[in-house]
Parts: sequence; structure tokens; C-alpha cells
Amino acid sequence: MAFIRRRRLERELYSKERFSLLLLNLEEYYFEQHTANHIINKGCRDERRIRGSLKICSKSIIFEPDENIQPIIKIPLRDCISIKAPEDNEANNPFTRETSGGISVVCNQAFLIKERNIIAPYKTVRGTTEHLFQLDVAGKVGDVVQTLHQLYRASCLDKMGDQAAMITAILQSRLARTSFDKNRFQSISETLNMECKAEMVTPLVTNPGHVCVTDANLYFQPLNGYPKPVVQITLQNVRRIYKRRHGLMPLGLEVFCTENDLCSDIYLKFYSCQDRDELYFLIATYLENHITEHTAESYMLQWQRGHLSNYEYLLHLNNLADRSCNDLSQYPVFPWIIADYSSSVLDLTKPETFRDLSKPIGALNKERLDRLLTRYQEMPEPKFMYGSHYSSPGYVLFYLVRVAPEYMLCLQNGKFDHADRTFNSLAETWKNCLDGATDFKELIPEFYENDSSFLVNSLKLDLGKRQGGKTVEDVELPPWASGPDDFLQKSREALESQYVSEHLHEWIDIVFGYKQKGTEAVAAHNVFHPLTYEGGVDLNSIMDPNEKVALLTQILEFGQTPKQLFTIPHPQRILSKSSSRTSIHSVSITESPVSANEESFEDLTEESITLAWNNIAKLKLDEQYKIHKEAITGIAVTGNGSSVFTTSQDSTLKMFSKDSKTLQRSVSFSNMALSSCLILPGDTTVISSSWDNHIYFYSIAFGRRQDILMGHDDAVSKICWRDGRLYSASWDSTVKVWHCVPGETLSNKKHHFELLAELEHDVSVNTIDLNAANTILASGTKEGTISIWDVTTATMLHQLPYHSGTVFDAAFSPDSRHLLSAGEDCCFKVIDVQTGTLISSVTADEPQSTNFFSYYPESHLCTSET
Repeated sequence: MAFIRRRRLERELYSKERFSLLLLNLEEYYFEQHTANHIINKGCRDERRIRGSLKICSKSIIFEPDENIQPIIKIPLRDCISIKAPEDNEANNPFTRETSGGISVVCNQAFLIKERNIIAPYKTVRGTTEHLFQLDVAGKVGDVVQTLHQLYRASCLDKMGDQAAMITAILQSRLARTSFDKNRFQSISETLNMECKAEMVTPLVTNPGHVCVTDANLYFQPLNGYPKPVVQITLQNVRRIYKRRHGLMPLGLEVFCTENDLCSDIYLKFYSCQDRDELYFLIATYLENHITEHTAESYMLQWQRGHLSNYEYLLHLNNLADRSCNDLSQYPVFPWIIADYSSSVLDLTKPETFRDLSKPIGALNKERLDRLLTRYQEMPEPKFMYGSHYSSPGYVLFYLVRVAPEYMLCLQNGKFDHADRTFNSLAETWKNCLDGATDFKELIPEFYENDSSFLVNSLKLDLGKRQGGKTVEDVELPPWASGPDDFLQKSREALESQYVSEHLHEWIDIVFGYKQKGTEAVAAHNVFHPLTYEGGVDLNSIMDPNEKVALLTQILEFGQTPKQLFTIPHPQRILSKSSSRTSIHSVSITESPVSANEESFEDLTEESITLAWNNIAKLKLDEQYKIHKEAITGIAVTGNGSSVFTTSQDSTLKMFSKDSKTLQRSVSFSNMALSSCLILPGDTTVISSSWDNHIYFYSIAFGRRQDILMGHDDAVSKICWRDGRLYSASWDSTVKVWHCVPGETLSNKKHHFELLAELEHDVSVNTIDLNAANTILASGTKEGTISIWDVTTATMLHQLPYHSGTVFDAAFSPDSRHLLSAGEDCCFKVIDVQTGTLISSVTADEPQSTNFFSYYPESHLCTSET
């Protein structure tokens, strides 16, 4: 539970401090502090001096007494009447030479906070009041008063944009006069790679300072030294690093030292995209040999096959979609799952127990949706269906107010929400999400974790009384939950249930996928305000500072739609027929069930299997052309079937026209045999592998070699291509997986290759094939062993010695349940992929060599013998 865990850590680290950045207003900065006395009733018999710290902030003056019994005093600069350091010769000077270093602040409003160290709504003191502060270092009074005058003038400007511009200028001036203290380096041998200005981001607040990255560490030094002089992260400990969108701008960077935690170690916001990208490059370069970056597609495949739970998958998608626990306007979003909050027993076998995951919250109630659609049709451009979002800072803190009350007070100017609008009951909240005119909120990850403290008022907060006079205490749970922990346990079970596993992809389509934008979003009744979408507004194009501040304020309050991760329908999770629920510990290799009108190999009788094998002999030769001098090693057909590319041991790649029945091209890359070939999507490039250890890229349009990959230490025996990834097998006993970005044929740009995985074998690998979902790879070796690999985790599932002699080729059945192989031993074998069991075997009269079968779009089985 990222948010709650962070709050507990902060309390442990800074338990003696009552001040926090949450006492500031939104978009306010804390500049400096000075030890001082607050003098009350100066010159009177009951004069008192309260020892503490005077904080200078961009929009307020804050005095934090050392004694917890005394309240913190916050004086908004806009409410000040005068700020001065009285001269000794003034007649009414409240300070004497013995008490120099004084500052007089006269205001008409102030706030008292955390009196007796109790978290509660701020108390407002109205009326003209003079506050006298005496600094320990009298020589600093002039500078402090001058700074306060500057900030006071900014606070008195009429327009928020002008205020922000002036405060930003003051901040940048301070940052320009300082730099990172190199004495803070962990070692004198560290080499400085980069230093720049940035802000450390935490929920609702940012803290300006200096970022420094060396060859060993990442540092951040706050300008104000709060909460500690320097934050240090060892690069060796970094596991993930992500570019973030912050305040609608590509300026954020989040660094994690954990693999699966939503709570990062530091979130930085830079003042320029160039600084952000440069620091990202430096850290990513350091990590590139240690960390493999996961994509939404790779996580999707792991989830499909049961390697990730529904909860884990949603966490990964949130992370990839710029959702962070440090940014409440982009807090991780989870779906409502349960729709039954009245039964005494929660029945997870009944579909009616669950919410319809194919619709957004706003479309679950047809009557409400009809009203919203009527308004939508009558609305001028830009149109939107919902006047509020499903995730916003207010909604996040609505759920977490009992464990994060100071955040709610910060967001709502020192007040809790009205008691009747507080998170009182699960049933009431769900009902309001269904019926409320402006309530479309989803849930947060905390509802599916194991810390129930956000449901309990353990801090004994005074959250008010409801209309009926009932005091707001713990959240009222549904009858089927015996307590908060039991509620979370049953919620987790519901999230991992079979019904949700079967339908979660529909909700992903709405929130992260192809139904998020455009005509599909309109059809799915999933249209929000344009400002909430990535790219919905270009802040750099807005010259008016007031308009820019207004937009940022609006988006902070309204929330933001996640970054779109998928542009095509998300596949359904693969579930075994016998399972009642999906566990993250169960691994299913079956990629798709056999439909009702299809027979599985296991379902056939021995007589039927014999008949099936005999039918292969009935295949008739259609046409035959001799175009190579030696054995053909690879065949690839263009998408429209008009051209056939072949490779041969005679070292040539040839292009044959099926229409004109003529040889059109013959290309030689080296004097050694070519072992296989394939055509990239789009029919623009042919890739060939060679016994000279190289892989060649040939441009069909320009008739020339485009690029070379020297990927192995021995002959490359077979290549496959799926979804931007190249799989290469070699006699050097490895199979390698490459991420490949094709070059631009009209320019000199080369392909970019990145090695993602290396599958080690004991002997030379002669052939490979991938299943339809690109999750399982089969490899055949020169010693007759067939290995089946999970490519998502780079682990071996089976090692099967089913052939005596070289395995010439192998291919998955269309449903990925079976693997067909042929070898030097003249045998055809059919293997069950999930269990590794040999289902059937037949012996031919002579060995079936390379390319003995290929699956084409027309489902032809092509054979050739040598």
C-alpha cells in the first residue's frame, strides 16, 4: 500500500517535526527558516517568549513552536497589512537594543494549526493582530524583510498568473545563486556527470533544489534543506526509471529501487525537457546492461498466461500509463469489482455479484446515462459526457482521509469535507457512483491490498457529524464482511475470481486501451473533458500566464486520463476449463481452447491418427521449379502471394514471381550458405540468416542490402520475427531474442538492435519456432533434443530427447497445443506442449530435411525433400 506506507515512513523519520510541506498552499514553495522567538504581549507583565522556527514561504509566513502544546501559526502574505523591522529611534518601537533582530507582522487573518499536536481543521483568527518575531541572528533581519516584501508584492497581484510568474522569478534567482554542495558526495573519487535545477515531487507539493548525477549516485539537494540536507540514491540499486508527464508537461522522472512497488524512491520534475531527457539517458545508460525494460505487451502476455495476477497486472499498467502515488492527479486507478453490498454472504460464482466491466462507471445506470447523452448531444464543441473524472486528487483523499488527513486539509484549505460527503459507507458510496449526477469515481489499489487502516479512524479524527447526528468514525462495511481485514480479503478474492479474469480486458480497453479515445470512446460512452487527455492541450503554446495557471489548476482538481497503452482490443485472459479462479502461481501453456467443432489430437482414436498421417501421402504436387544449385534452406511468401523468396546452401537469396513464373532476382551476401529467410510485415524487407554468423537485411524496394547483424559466434541456423522482435538460433548453442527497430530505407539510418534475452543450450541449435501468442518458443538441436521455453521469463519448461540425430524443423499447431517435429531419424513427432508428452510418431522412408512444412495464410502444407 504505497500511500499509507509512505505516510508511516514519514512519521517515523520526522516524528519530532510538526511542520511539513502540506501546511503550504498548492503550488507554494518553502524557501528558508530561521530560529526565532514569538513574543506575545511585549512589554506587559504577562509577556511570553515562545521558542521556535520561522519559515519563509512563497505565499505565507509560518511559525512552528518547539513546544507541541502551542499551535503552529500560519499568516497568509495576502492578509498582511505591514511587514517591517522597526528602527530603534521610533517612538513606538516594541524592540530595544537588548532585543534586536525583531520583525513586526501586522495582519487581518491568521490560522492556528495542530494545537496540542492534534490534527484537526485549521482555526481562523480574524481581526487586526500584530505578531512580533525575534530572530536569533539579528544580522539576517534586513534580508528576511526584503524577501518578505518581494513575496508580499507577488501575493497582492490581482491575477494568479502574474503571481506565479513573479514567484517563479524569485525562485529561479535563488536557485541560480546556489549550486549542489559537492562535499555531499559519498566518495571523493566520484565523477560528476551532470548538475541541474529540479523539484522533488511528493503528493500535492514540490520542493525545489539541485539534482546531481555522478558515475555512482543520484543526488537531490533541497534548496531549503527540508526534510533532510540531501537525498542520495545509489545507481547500483536502481531497478526501474520512467519518464513522466507532470502538470500536462513531459518534465517528470521517477526512479525505483524496487521491482514491483508503486512507491518510488524519488520523483523529480525538471524545468526543461532537455534536462529531464539528459539525466534519463545517463541513468538508463548505466542500467542498460543490468535491467530489461518491460512493455505493456510483455506484461499482457505474462498476465494472459497466468504469470501475473489481475492485481499485479493492473499495477504494471498503471505504472506504464504515468500513474504514480506521488501525483494525486494521476494516482493509480483500479476498478469497482463488487456490485453487491447488501447480502450477508458474498457469492463469487454469481455474475450478478459483479459490476459490468465492459462499461465505464457513468454508463452503468441507463437512466442517468440517457440524461448525460441528451446533454452531450446539445453541447457545443468540445463535447464531453461527464462533468467529473473517475480519478482525481479529491477522490483519492476521499478514500484515504482517515490515514492521510493532512493531505485533505492541504487540498481543501485547512478543512475536512462535510460529514455527509465523507467516505462513510461502502454501500452508500457505490450507490452514489451509480445514481449521482456527478459521481463517476473508480477505486484505488488500497481496496485490493492487505492494509485496512484506511477504513478505520484510528487517529480519532473529528470528521464531523452527519445530518442524523451520527459521528463519522470507521467506514461502514457490507454485511458479508466480518471486519476491515475480511473486507479486503474478500475484495482480493473477487478481483482474482474467474468472472473478473474473463472480463478484466474489457475494463482495460476503456481505461488504458482502444476505447479511451476517438470514435470507440464515443461508442462506449467514455468521453471526458479534452483537458484530461494526454496531448489535449499544449501549454507551451499558451502565452497568457493567467490562462496557463487556470488550466493547471483545473487539471489538478479534475484529474487526468491515463496514457493510452493499447490501440487495438485487449485479448482475454487464457483460463483452463477446470479452474474456478486464476492463481498467479498456476502456469498454463495452452494459449487458446479448442472450439466445439475442432478435434484435439488427444481426442482422436488410434485409427483416426493413422488415417491422418496417411492423408499426408495424398498431397499432390502442383508446380515445381528448379532455381537453386543446392538445397533450399528457407522459403518466404509475400502477403499477396505474388512473390516467393528462397535461400539456399548455394549462398544465394532469390526472388521468384508466382504470376509470371520467372526468376526476378538473385542476391549473394557472402560465399557461405544461407540458412533461412523471412519477410517483415509490409513486404519491404527480407531477412536472411547465414552460416557466416551474420543476419542480413535486404530492401525489396531498393534492391540492396540494408543492414547486417553479427549476432552469433557460429552459423546462424534459423530466424523468426514477431511483433518487432527477432529470434535467432545458432550452432553456438544459443537462441537470442532481439528488439529490432527497422531503419528508414530512404535514409542512411541503420536498424537498431537490442539484445533482450539469450537462451542457453548444451549443443548446437538447428531450428526454432514460436507459438501464435509469441509466448512459447520451441528449439531443436543437432543431438535430437527439443526444448520448450517460456520466452516471457526466459525459462525452460521442457527438455525432450525425442529424436535420434539432428532435429530438422519444428512448428506449433494453430491452437499452440501441439508441436510437430521432424528429424534426421526419419520420424515425424507430435508433442503435447503443456505436458511434454509424445502423442504420436510416424516413420518416413527417408529423412525430411529443412522447410519440410510451413503454415501459409491459405493453410497449405508445403514439403520439399533433399
